[in-house]
Amino acid sequence: MKQYTREIAIGVANAALLLLLAATTQGFFTADNLADLFLANMPVMLIALGMTLVIVTAQIDISVGSVFAVCGIVAGITAKTGAPMFVALLSACAVGAACGALNGALTAYLRIPSIVVTLATMVALRDGLRWTTQGAWVGNLPAGFLRFGLSQQAYTFTVLLLTITLTAAYAWGLRHLRAGRAVFATGSNEAAAKQLGINTNLVVFLVFTITGALTGLAATLNTVRFNQIPSNSGIGMELKVIAAVAVGGAAITGGAATITGAVLGVMLLGIIGPALTFLGVSAYWEKALQGGIILVAISANVLGNYRSSRRAAVAVAG
Repeated sequence: MKQYTREIAIGVANAALLLLLAATTQGFFTADNLADLFLANMPVMLIALGMTLVIVTAQIDISVGSVFAVCGIVAGITAKTGAPMFVALLSACAVGAACGALNGALTAYLRIPSIVVTLATMVALRDGLRWTTQGAWVGNLPAGFLRFGLSQQAYTFTVLLLTITLTAAYAWGLRHLRAGRAVFATGSNEAAAKQLGINTNLVVFLVFTITGALTGLAATLNTVRFNQIPSNSGIGMELKVIAAVAVGGAAITGGAATITGAVLGVMLLGIIGPALTFLGVSAYWEKALQGGIILVAISANVLGNYRSSRRAAVAVAG
């Protein structure tokens, strides 16, 4: 139970906020509002699955916002060629995976710090996309592009089912599969992991590649909600994703995180904005509250690490 203290705390915070909304507002828990809330935060949730793996390996990826924009444009352009929608989806995922693979290769094999690598790809992809599109949006999309040709309800249900399935699969795999244990081992102590026969370079490469593929998936599922695709989408996406994972209890230094914590972090940060609107509070407080929550979460993480170090030192001294 003690190892899930942070997840429990975030869960309690979510429950308290929802109870406050239930007691003081009307309309928040309507089916339409909940569906809109889910769809607005779905991209962050999907990318957070991959970002959790990246952070567990003691790395960071701040390029996901730019990759998100590129993949959305790729999906739209592919669909406009007359290709089936599953081809457009696969194309976006492939481009996202390629971007992630580039980040992973430079980080794992050339040993360039991931913050430097992903900062470079973030800027290069964003400016490259701006130059290629000249800021123009992709329009005149085929009829089958919007929501994959599904009704609003069918699309929402399908995406919800897919998100739940992927989240459950990643949560189970990270905890029970050998690959999941290799991810934790790489982030906890890379040298020890290598002695155990784990190819830590491959682990780092793969978690970046997976994150890129998930970003492509998230971009496509989000893009098909609209009749036009903006070339400037995904701005600030990386901050939302990293913040959600950090709030969910992930150790930025690596070696500790849970998918459950990431889900709760996405929920808490995603609910705050709409909650303020329903509670009649100025929306200008949203970023301030999110920043305060992030600061508290990171401080709790640092304090927990400090206490663990002190206990370990006392045990050795004794």
